[in-house]
Amino acid sequence: MAQSDTRTNTRKMDPSLTRALWGGIAFSLVFTGLIWWAGGRLDAIELLPDQGASWYYWKLPNPTLWSRLTAWGFYALHQITIWGLIAYAQRRDTKYTKGVHTVNLIALAANAFFITLHLIQTHIWYDGLAQDVSIWTSQGSVVLMLVLILLMENRRRGLFWGKKVPLPKRAVDFVRHYHGYIFSWAIVYTFWYHPMVSTSGHLIGFFYMFLLMLQGSLFFTRLHINRWWMVVQEATVIVHGALVAVMQGNGLWPMFFFGFGGIFVLTQMHGLKLRPAARWAILGLYIAGVGITYSQLGWVRINEIVRIPLIEYALVFVLAGLISLSLYVVNRLGPAQASEGSTA
Repeated sequence: MAQSDTRTNTRKMDPSLTRALWGGIAFSLVFTGLIWWAGGRLDAIELLPDQGASWYYWKLPNPTLWSRLTAWGFYALHQITIWGLIAYAQRRDTKYTKGVHTVNLIALAANAFFITLHLIQTHIWYDGLAQDVSIWTSQGSVVLMLVLILLMENRRRGLFWGKKVPLPKRAVDFVRHYHGYIFSWAIVYTFWYHPMVSTSGHLIGFFYMFLLMLQGSLFFTRLHINRWWMVVQEATVIVHGALVAVMQGNGLWPMFFFGFGGIFVLTQMHGLKLRPAARWAILGLYIAGVGITYSQLGWVRINEIVRIPLIEYALVFVLAGLISLSLYVVNRLGPAQASEGSTA
């Protein structure tokens, strides 16, 4: 789903798209409340003791065939459905419009159906994908999505204080065209990784997933490329990461808050067309926040704020290089294989 010119962001949305946006947000809030309300039923399930950072606590000690089949089977159905809708829209050469397409309504209904199905599945069989795969795959999928957004948006807003960096055009074009499939996998996989339990961290995470599904469902609409709405999707991770760290009581909330916040200040806010005075004011508030926080925690810990930005920015260049190299190899091997096949 290649993005169109950012001038489309300034055009007024059709009422149907406005209803889809606010209806989706309302659904997200109500369903998050439903998870919280129903969560008490799951408290009786006995889980194994926590075994450290690599251990995912919310999984059955003795998984069953049905707990695995439903988690993986429903995930696969959800994933294939969304991929199929994206492919259908692309094959029909769907254009960006002010309103919603029929395929958007189907995508919204499909995501609502699978969200409801996951809640039912949790309360009957409990387990998610976490039973069989590492917790780092769930976190890594979201990081991959955030990094690819940085790579893809470099052409529009730059990477460092509004300045564009030279990334391989072929790699950027590839990500812009296929990002819907990649982001859909990251979101749907992470969604089915977790059972719908009602801890504060899970509730915040599910609400964030619902917003991302809403964004993904509205492909080929003006809202999908609205610069303010896009930054909301990216910047929500600041709140999510910091609050989860606070709830875990590990003292790492400044790393997440100022780490992801640093990416917002350095990169994301520059896609909002803010006046220079506003950008400098936000930078000033960020620096003041860092100063006040680490004057109390100890300056020896200030290196925390660069860990997440260093990882994400480094991955932008690594992924751009890997994608470019892979496309080069495929293009080099393709004609040769075709030639061999024609003489066989």
